[in-house]
Amino acid sequence: MWEVDVSVVFTHPIPPLLPFVPVLQGGDNEAMVRRALHELRADAQLRDLESLLAFFASFVLKRELIQQIMRWDMIVLEESPWYQEIIKRGAHRERVRTLLRILHKRFPTVPPDLPDRLAGLDMLTLDDLMDTAITTPSLDEFLQAVAQHPTPEPLDNGE
Repeated sequence: MWEVDVSVVFTHPIPPLLPFVPVLQGGDNEAMVRRALHELRADAQLRDLESLLAFFASFVLKRELIQQIMRWDMIVLEESPWYQEIIKRGAHRERVRTLLRILHKRFPTVPPDLPDRLAGLDMLTLDDLMDTAITTPSLDEFLQAVAQHPTPEPLDNGE
């Protein structure tokens, strides 16, 4: 998206792209975010996308400036379900990365499929496995602990 010039959104009205203005080429400034916000607020059907605009603006502008532009507290953004999901996924990836780092420090070889197996586990299981990785005397014992927590089967979406 960063390769798309921001002017396209405004010259060929593409309202669904308004929340993405801050991450478009040339949209990473206060004037463009204000313009996108104005467009969103002018259309009753698009007003709900304001928090999404704030989210993407947080990648390129300071929090205080976003609050000033939006004229609302960022708590609204932080409490939104999609923001929480993004934070949760990031924490999950970090937990898997840390677990793998511990294993690589303790054991000379780690099976190449282990990252994928760990990525399919929930946070509580990863926490338990973190304790196991720190205390287990061997990689085999750790792998046995992983095997006790099978990863869920991917959903079949007809493909």
